Parts: sequence; structure tokens; C-alpha cells
Amino acid sequence: MPQMASDVIMITSINNLQCCVLSIPLIQKIRKLIPLKRLRIVRPLQIARRSIDSADTTVHRPIELPLDSSPMLRCLTMLIDTHIHLDDVRYNEDREAVITRAREAGVEAFVTIGCDLTTSQAAVALADRFPFVYTSIGVHPHEVKHVRDGWYDEFRRLAKNKSVVAYGEIGLDYHYNHSSPNEQRDRFREQIQVARELMLPVIIHTREAQEDTITILKEERASEVGGVIHCFSGDSWLAKEALGLGFYLSFSGILTFQNAVPLREIAKNTPLDHILIETDSPYLTPVPYRGKRNEPAYVSQVAKQLAVLHPELSLDDVQRITTMNAKRLFKIS
Repeated sequence: MPQMASDVIMITSINNLQCCVLSIPLIQKIRKLIPLKRLRIVRPLQIARRSIDSADTTVHRPIELPLDSSPMLRCLTMLIDTHIHLDDVRYNEDREAVITRAREAGVEAFVTIGCDLTTSQAAVALADRFPFVYTSIGVHPHEVKHVRDGWYDEFRRLAKNKSVVAYGEIGLDYHYNHSSPNEQRDRFREQIQVARELMLPVIIHTREAQEDTITILKEERASEVGGVIHCFSGDSWLAKEALGLGFYLSFSGILTFQNAVPLREIAKNTPLDHILIETDSPYLTPVPYRGKRNEPAYVSQVAKQLAVLHPELSLDDVQRITTMNAKRLFKIS
């Protein structure tokens, strides 16, 4: 007899037109958080425990799901914004409201990004306040000219915090050259080495430097820890090379821009199990919110665009797959 999965259940409608996969702990949380008197049947549902090795299912007792529960529980398929600058001063007046709006829009977790020592420390401090906020630490290529003795030791100390799930954003940016190209390359190598020491995946920023970026990733064996090309806007060569290293491609609001036709073609042809989504808030606001400050709640617009590019999938499918990918890369439970 095939081994039965003990931690996953599949909820299907009687007519099998809709389904979603929930962990048993999530079902238990729903029952704990919502008083029984508030439970009402949304539609006839049955639970089937799916065999790991077989498509056969065994039907178990029905479960009632809430119709009038909180927004977080109404959205059973949650999103992860894998790249946000939650410490940015543009959120100083309403940071908690921004977080609340994102949670109500179905954002389960955030990865807020360090760009230098100060922002890395701020990211960890935010994660200490909000258990669904995760962090990365590192120095952006614009800022590497400011690296001082002791910074890497402080990053090693910060990495002990359980919220730290990645090292970055690091990389190369030859468009602005706020730091010299030579200094960028040297610090990029150093930081990959620190990331490998800490066993953290790397979050890569690359602009007008894709050949050097790939060369350094290969020479420094970044594939040993894995990572993601954040806010992917490169060409098909960069996509192929990054995927060949086992890296993920993260798509942002740029995917919704009218002139992003080549980028949409790359997203369409990228294996779904190597796609992440992000906002890069407060930057790169997606359509239809162009002209406004970007917020993590808008990551849903990136998911919607991916669903358009993959008509064989529902929006729930895209949300579920990208969330699973993020949890796999960043080891988020």
C-alpha cells in the first residue's frame, strides 16, 4: 500500500471544478481562530488525503470554511513579496497601515532588504516586531564604496537572527557607477564568500553588467547556496545562465509595463518552479497604480500578469507556486 501523506490535505469541491491544497496546521489554525458559531458552509466541500505515490484519494469527513472571517483567512492562497524596502523613509508615516493593507490583500510574508549596514540593521529590527517579516543583509553595489572594517563581522552577527533568510542585495550596477566598477567587483566577490560561509542564498542586483555578474557567480561558486536575480529585467541569455546555475528569476511590477514585451516573453518561458514575485517597493509601481508609491499589497498585480502569461494556470495556481518557490529558496516554514 502506498505511504499516505500526513501533513497535506486537498480540499475539492464536489463537482471538482475548484481545489486548493492546505496543510493540516492551517486547517487547525482556522478552527482555533474562528468561533464555531461564525462558521458557515461556503459550498459543499470534501477533504481528500492524497497518496504520495498514487493519484487515488480517500474521502474523509466534510469541513466547513468561514464565509465571514478575517481578510487573511478569506484568502487561503497567500502571497510572498520577496523583495521590499520596508525600512524606507517613504513608509515612515504609515508603515503599519502599509503592512495591514498587504496582509488584507493576501500577502503572507515579506522579505525586507538590506542595502548597507544601517538598512540591514533596520530590516532585522522590523522583523523583530513583525513575525511574518523576513530579512536579507548585505551591501548594494551603489553603497560598496562605504564598506568599512568590521562590517562583515556585523553581518555575521546579524545573520544569527532567525529572520535573516538571505544575503543581499549584492551585485553589479554599471549604469550609475555610484561605486567604481573595480570596487563593485571586489566587494561582490567578498560578499558571495560571506554568504557561502553563512549558508545564505544570495539576492542579486545586476544592471548593464550581466556578463560580469554571471562570471563572478560562477567563479565564486554561488550555486552552492543558490539565489535569485531580483527584479529581473535582463535578456534571454541572462535568464538561461542564471537558471543554469539553479537560480530563481524574480519578476516585479516591470512585468506589467506596456513596453515590457520582451520581458513578458522571458517570464512566459521561465520554468514555473524557478519564478518568484516581488514589488521592490517603494519603487517600480505596477499598472494600474503607476504614479503612486509602490506597496507590498500590489504584488498581486505581478501574480495576475503571470497568470495571463500562463493561461493553463489559474491565479491561485500562480500564487501557490510562487509562494512555494519562495519558501523553498529562503527556507521559510
